[in-house]
Amino acid sequence: MDKKFYVFALIATMFLTSCGSSEPKWEPLFNGTDFTGWETYLGVPHNSVDVPGMELNEEGNYTQPVGLNVDPLNVFSVVQIDGAPAVRISGQIFGSFSTKEEYGNYHLRFETKWGETLWQPWRWNGRRNSGLLYHSVGEFGEGLSVWKISHECQIMENDFGDSFRMGSNVFCDVTASRPSENERYVFDPAAPSVRFGSGMSAGSICVRNPMNEKPVGQWNTIELICFEGTSIHVINGTVNMINTNSHLLVNGVEVPLTKGAIQLQSEGAEIFFRNIEIRTIDKIPAEYLR
Repeated sequence: MDKKFYVFALIATMFLTSCGSSEPKWEPLFNGTDFTGWETYLGVPHNSVDVPGMELNEEGNYTQPVGLNVDPLNVFSVVQIDGAPAVRISGQIFGSFSTKEEYGNYHLRFETKWGETLWQPWRWNGRRNSGLLYHSVGEFGEGLSVWKISHECQIMENDFGDSFRMGSNVFCDVTASRPSENERYVFDPAAPSVRFGSGMSAGSICVRNPMNEKPVGQWNTIELICFEGTSIHVINGTVNMINTNSHLLVNGVEVPLTKGAIQLQSEGAEIFFRNIEIRTIDKIPAEYLR
C-alpha cells in the first residue's frame, strides 16, 4: 500500500470515528471522595434532636435553621457501602444536599437505596422519605421552609417518581386522570393535560404510573431527563412521569423554569446515593418519549 494513501486512510478513519461518537459523555457529579461541587443546608431541627451549640426556646423548640454548610451531626457524609463510595444522608434533620452549579437540558442518573434508620417526626405513616429536587432556584428555606423552590421527583417508599411542586409559585402540566373524586390525579399519557401547583384544583402532586421501585435494601436507578420545559422521571428503566410547561408565576406572569440546581433531600430517613452522573442533551432521547 502506498504510504501516503495509508496515512490519508488512517486520518479519514479517525475523523469518521470521532464524528460518529457525538453522543455526549457522562460526567460525574460526585467524585467518590468529598463534596466538591456540592453544598449542604440544614433547616430547623426537630426538638428531639440534640444539636451542639443550639438552644431550645421556652416552649422547648428550636427556632433557627442550622444553616449553610454547617453539619455538626454529620447528616451528610461519604461512606463505603457494598464495595463502593456513596453519599450517606442520615435524615436526622430536614435539609438539602445541593449542587452549587445550575443545570439545564441534561440527563441525570444515579443509584439510591434506603438505610435502616428513621427519625422523628415520622411523617407519611413512617414511610421512608427523600426526594430529587430539580430546577432549584432562589434561597434555601423558600420551599416548605427548608429547600429551594423546585420541582420534585419523589423518592418515598411506594411513590418513586411522583411529581411535586416545592414552592407556592412553581407550576407544570401533566397528562393525568383521576380514578375518583377523592383520589389524586395519576400520570396517564392518554389523558388530557392538567396543571399542577399551589392553588390549582388538581393540587401540587401528580402520582407516578407505574410503580417500579425495588424493595427496601436494594439499589434503585433513577434517571431524570430535562429539556426545555419538559422533564421525565425514569425509575429502574421505566418512564412513570412526564412534566411539561415548567414555569414560575412571578407577579402574575408565567416565567419559564428550565434550569437550576439539583438537590437531594434529607427528610427523616437514612438513604444512600452513588454513581451520580450527568450529561448534556440537545433533544429528548426517543426511547424516553411516550
